[in-house]
Amino acid sequence: MKRRTLQPQVPHEDVEASLCKALLTLRDVEEMRAFLRDLCTPAELEALTDRWSVVPLVLDGLPYREIHERTAVSITTIGRVARFINQGNGGYMAAASARTRRRQTNSKGAPA
Repeated sequence: MKRRTLQPQVPHEDVEASLCKALLTLRDVEEMRAFLRDLCTPAELEALTDRWSVVPLVLDGLPYREIHERTAVSITTIGRVARFINQGNGGYMAAASARTRRRQTNSKGAPA
């Protein structure tokens, strides 16, 4: 995290909450993609997608080396994701669970 020598006028927590609210207003993948591409540098977006790509594999219990071979994501990043899945704020699990629920709901409505 970068250090600042000046104190911002708006507290970081308020700005973070505003960002979260902005993300929640987006209606679909294309709007989210456009927002993320405007907000993030290509390297930041790559870091986010790398982290997200390993979440299901970590949750499936695959060894880090196998995850690395499948995704080309560094072992360090895989370990960081695993640590936050187990000891973080619950965000990865909430998003992964919501994604699973959506897939199950969509597959129930699909014709057989």
